[in-house]
Amino acid sequence: MSDEALAERGAAGAAAPVARPVPFRGGGFAPRPMRLVGLVLFLVLLGLWELGSRTGWIGPLVLPAPTAVFEAFRQLVVSGQIWLHLGASLQRLLLGWFGGTLLGLLVGLAAGLFSMARAGVVPLVAALFPIPKIALLPLFIIWFGIGEESKVATILFGTFFPTVIAVYGGVDNVDRNLIRMGQSFGLSWLSIVRKIVLPGALPAILSGFRISAAIAIILLVAAEMIGAEYGIGAYILLAGNLMATDQLIAGVAILSMLGLAVSWLLGRAERYFLRWR
Repeated sequence: MSDEALAERGAAGAAAPVARPVPFRGGGFAPRPMRLVGLVLFLVLLGLWELGSRTGWIGPLVLPAPTAVFEAFRQLVVSGQIWLHLGASLQRLLLGWFGGTLLGLLVGLAAGLFSMARAGVVPLVAALFPIPKIALLPLFIIWFGIGEESKVATILFGTFFPTVIAVYGGVDNVDRNLIRMGQSFGLSWLSIVRKIVLPGALPAILSGFRISAAIAIILLVAAEMIGAEYGIGAYILLAGNLMATDQLIAGVAILSMLGLAVSWLLGRAERYFLRWR
C-alpha cells in the first residue's frame, strides 16, 4: 500500500466520530413520581377561588369562599355531627361495596371460566347494566323498606355489574399461549387458574374495583338523600334545602376526601398484588 493511501486512511480514522453511550430506553413507559404537582395545582385553584370570593367576582351564595367552607367543616367536627354522618355512610358503603364486589367476583370468574355460565351471565349483564340503579331505589324500598337494607341493596346492585364485567373481561384477555403452556406441562385445571389466569386477570380486576368504588360512592349519596337521617348525602340534602352553600360544599369536600382515601387504599393493594410486574 502506498504512502498516500496510508495517509488517507489515517485521516479518515481521525475524522470518525467518537462513540457515545446509548441512553437506557427500557423503562417500559413507567411513570415518574411527581407528588408535588397535584398539591401545587390544588393550592393554586384554592387561591384563585379565595381571591375571586374576596374581590366579589364569585358571589357567596353561588360559591362560598374556601375559608367559609373550612369554617363550616370545623363546626361540623366540633359539634361531633361529622362522626354520625360519616359513620352511617361508611357502614352503608362497606356493606354494599363488599357485597357487590364479592358477588361480582364470583359471577365474573364463573363467566370467564365456564361456557355454560358465560352463555347465561353475559347477555343478562348486558341487559341490566345500562339501567340507572338509582331508578330502582323506590323498588328496593318496596322490597326491603325505608331502612338500611334498601340503601345497601342499591349500592350492592350498582357495584355488582361493573365488577362482573371487569372480572370477566380480565379472565377472557389472559394470554392463551400461557394457558396452553401450562397445559403442556401437565398442570391441573386448578393450578392453571391459580397460577396463570388469576395473576393475568388481576390488573383488570383491580381497575374494575376502582370503578365500582366510585359508583358505590355516587349511589351512596343518592340513596341517603331519600329517607336517611344521618349520612353525607342526607347532610348535603339538608344544607341544600337551607341554602347553606358553605355546609353543602363542606359535605362535597368530605365525599372528595372519602374518594381519595378509597383510591389510596386501592393503589396500595395494586402495588402489593401487582409487584410481580
